[in-house]
Amino acid sequence: MKKRAIVIVLDSVGIGEAKDAFMYGDGGSDTLRHIYKSVPGFRLPHLEELGLKYLLDRHFDSPTGSFGIMEEKARGKDSISGHWEMMGLTLTKPFPTYPNGFPPEVINAFEKRFNTKALGNRPESGTTIIAELGEEHMRTGYPIVYTSADSVFQIAAHNDVIPLDKLYEMCDISRREILQGENLVGRVIARPFIGTPGHFVRTEDREDYAAHPLGPTTLTQVSKAGMDVIGVGKTYDLFAGEGFTQHFHTHNNEEGIQKTIELIKTSDWEGLLFTNLVDFDMLFGHRRNVAGYAVALERFDEAVPELLRSMKHDDILFISADHGCDPTFAADTDHTREYVPVLAYSPSRRGGTYLGVRETFADLGATVSEYLGVAPVAGSSFLADFS
Repeated sequence: MKKRAIVIVLDSVGIGEAKDAFMYGDGGSDTLRHIYKSVPGFRLPHLEELGLKYLLDRHFDSPTGSFGIMEEKARGKDSISGHWEMMGLTLTKPFPTYPNGFPPEVINAFEKRFNTKALGNRPESGTTIIAELGEEHMRTGYPIVYTSADSVFQIAAHNDVIPLDKLYEMCDISRREILQGENLVGRVIARPFIGTPGHFVRTEDREDYAAHPLGPTTLTQVSKAGMDVIGVGKTYDLFAGEGFTQHFHTHNNEEGIQKTIELIKTSDWEGLLFTNLVDFDMLFGHRRNVAGYAVALERFDEAVPELLRSMKHDDILFISADHGCDPTFAADTDHTREYVPVLAYSPSRRGGTYLGVRETFADLGATVSEYLGVAPVAGSSFLADFS
């Protein structure tokens, strides 16, 4: 029997303020419940049937899956911290952030290395800074450098000014040569765009250059055991490729969902399939687009029946999230420090088990490890709870 675990991360789909949310200015955030309250008629019937309904309103109605919530132990609320901890690696020191822009040693090194000036150098929404500086960028050829509330170094460039391959090279070199030591940011991100002044549009050719994991993960344990670790979406990028045996980049949620279903339907792999669906966060959470977020969730929910039908008898599916990004939260457009849901389902296992409040995201990785028969990196498995 080939053992296969499938983990799908609904990027930013939090389920209520974490107990330390006040430390992040996120008291009162609640991504899922606020979408339910804000959008008339909104429902996710298939996820609710898996156990989400119990997590939302404690209404127990013979769910087919097992369900709980997880608390992040790492001191952060970004995608890398969340995904790493989910796979057993908890950051004890957060990646640096730059609320006043990057220091001279970073910008000077960047400008010297690429023989150019840098525009921007401040925390800003990507669409806003491109709208403000895109015309100057096209006139001068200088790249736009900016950050956010997350630990990111982002380089935006028009495709006609700095071609994609050159933009990717700049990001790769910045990652390896400049953003190290005290300035080891979580991610360097290429942000290409097209269009004309007043009508700039970011393309789907974004590329992430993450810091390398600072220790072993569930991914490395599984691949070292000779099994497959398949990434769909940005999971590969978030781990700088470490531990993956193959990966598939996707441009949007729809492509990520369909690729995941396609891979589940095949029988020529054993191990872990690890998918991230980023549109919830990137297109709707950060842009505070409640209606768009709701539609994206409904589209994923509509795919759940096919997802479950595609599974083999002994497959195990986990659906969770990496942090929150409450689209109704008016304080700013940052992620929100929240608990995340975890739904677990297998055709061969009983459902209806409440998994409780897990004290770390690493419990998910520990559960995957136990099922696949490899040593856990951290956390406590909940596999026995729904066996």
